[in-house]
Amino acid sequence: MINVSNVSLMFGGRKLFNDVNIKFNPGNCYGVIGANGAGKSTFLRILSGEIEPSTGEVSVQSGMRVSVLKQDHYQYDNFPVIETVIMGNQRLYEIMKEKDEIYAKADFTDEDGIKAAELEHEFAEMNGWEAESDASYLLQGLGIGTDLHFKNVSELSGGEKVKVLLAQALFGKPGILLLDEPTNHLDIKSIKWLEEFLINFEGTVIVVSHDRHFLNKVCTHMADVDFGKIKLYVGNYDFWYESSQLAFQLMKDQNKKKEEKVKQLQEFIARFSANASKSKQATSRKKLLDKITIDDIQPSSRKYPFVGFTPEREVGNDILFVEGLSKTIDGEKILDNVSFTVMKDDKIAFVGENEIVNTTLFKILMGEMEPDSGSFKWGVTITTAYLPKDNSEFFNDCDLSLVDWMRQFSEEKSETYLRGFLGRMLFSGEEALKQAKVLSGGEKVRCMLSRMMLSSANVLLLDQPTNHLDLESITAVNNGLSDYKSVILFTSHDHQFIQTVANRIIEITPDGVIDKMMPYDEYLEFRYQ
Repeated sequence: MINVSNVSLMFGGRKLFNDVNIKFNPGNCYGVIGANGAGKSTFLRILSGEIEPSTGEVSVQSGMRVSVLKQDHYQYDNFPVIETVIMGNQRLYEIMKEKDEIYAKADFTDEDGIKAAELEHEFAEMNGWEAESDASYLLQGLGIGTDLHFKNVSELSGGEKVKVLLAQALFGKPGILLLDEPTNHLDIKSIKWLEEFLINFEGTVIVVSHDRHFLNKVCTHMADVDFGKIKLYVGNYDFWYESSQLAFQLMKDQNKKKEEKVKQLQEFIARFSANASKSKQATSRKKLLDKITIDDIQPSSRKYPFVGFTPEREVGNDILFVEGLSKTIDGEKILDNVSFTVMKDDKIAFVGENEIVNTTLFKILMGEMEPDSGSFKWGVTITTAYLPKDNSEFFNDCDLSLVDWMRQFSEEKSETYLRGFLGRMLFSGEEALKQAKVLSGGEKVRCMLSRMMLSSANVLLLDQPTNHLDLESITAVNNGLSDYKSVILFTSHDHQFIQTVANRIIEITPDGVIDKMMPYDEYLEFRYQ
C-alpha cells in the first residue's frame, strides 16, 4: 500500500497539485489521467521517491518493494539482457554479485565461508535459484527470444530495449508497480501478455498511459489529475469518461429536470456494472461499481477539441484501385506486388509491425513517392485529405501565426472564419496568434487536423493520427472519424481507435496482403489464434 498525505508540488512557479490525500491499495490497478502538463509523470516520480513534494509525504508499507519502469534506454547497454532484468530486484542482484566475488577469492577464509552461507540463505529465501528462469519467462512473454537473453543490451533494437526495461520492472514480484507509458513500442501480442500479467498481479499497480484499451482492460480505478487535485474514481477509463460527460450535462442543462439526468446516470452505472467482463480485474471492479452513488460522479474540467469532417460531395462507385505496387528503399523490399480495391463505405485500418510499409504506401497514394512498379488510380469523384506521420515540413522555420498558417489552406480568408476552425481545436484568443514553429507535437497534429477539416474531402488518409495527442484529443479524433460519413484509410497502434473506427483490416506482410472485412478484435482472433 502507498499512502499519500497532504502532498503538494510547486513546479515552475505554479502549483501542479495541492493537498493530495490518497491510499493506493493492493490488488487494484490505478490509471493516472489528466491533460498534458497536468503532472501525471511527475506524480509517479513523487511516488517513487525520485522527487520530493513541496509539502506532505508519501509512505510505503514496511517491507514493500517498489518497482519503477525506467525511461533511460541506454542505461544498461553494457550489461547482459538477463542480468539487466534481474537488476529489477536490486537486493537479489547484490547478493548474486557478492556471492560470486567471495567464491572467486583465491584465499577463501572461514569468515568468507560464514558470509557465503548467510548470503546463500537469503538468496534461497528470495527464490534466487529461479531468478534466471523467472527473468526468461518475462522476456519471452514480451517477445524477447532466448537467443537474445545473454547478449548485451546494446545489441538490441530500441523497441527490444523497452521490453527489457519493462521485464526488469515486473521482475521479482514487487509489491508496487509504477509504470509510465508501458505499452509504448510494444507489439499487439506483448500488450496482450502485459494486460494478463497485470490483471493477475496481486500487488498495487499505478500506471500512466494514453492507451485507452489498455486502461479499460487493466484498471480498477482512475486517478484524475484535475482542478489542481488528484481524485480517485472507481472504474476504468470508459466509465470515467462517459460518467463525467453525463455529469457535465447534468450541471449544464439547468432547464431540464434534474430527476431525468439523475435517472440517466443511475441507468448508466447499472448498465456498465452489468457489462463488466469476466476477468479477475473486471470482477472486482464490478463489485466496486455496485456501490457507486450519484454523488461519487463529478464533471471534468477537461476541454475536448471538436473534430468533425464533412465531405463536400459524395463519392462515386470508383474509389481507389491499387494494382501490383512494389517499392524498394535502400536495398530493402518494402512493398511487394501489393493489390487491393477500396469500396464505398470502407474505413480501412492498415495494421502490422513495420510502420515503414504503411507510411510508404500512403506516400505513394498521395503522390509523394513513386513506386518501382505497379499502379494506382483514384476515382474521378474523389478528393483527398492527408495527415502524414511526419508533419515537420509544414512547421519548420515557419514564422506565420496560426491564423495565417491556416489561411494558406483555405479558400475563405477571413480571420473570423479561420479562428472558428482553430477554436474547435482549442486555439482561442491569443493562442491563435502564436507562431506555428513553436507548437508542441500535439498542437501541430491538431493544426493538421484543422487543415484537413477545411478541405471538405471525401476520402481521408491518416498515418498514425493519435501520435503526440493527449487522451482528450485522441477521444475527439476517434469520435470524429467514427461519425465521418465517407471513406477512411488510416494506420494506428491504438487498439480502441482501430476497433471503433475500422470496418476492414489490411495487413501487408512479407508473405502477401491479408485483407479482411471485419472488426479489429475479430481480426486479432483470426490472426493470433
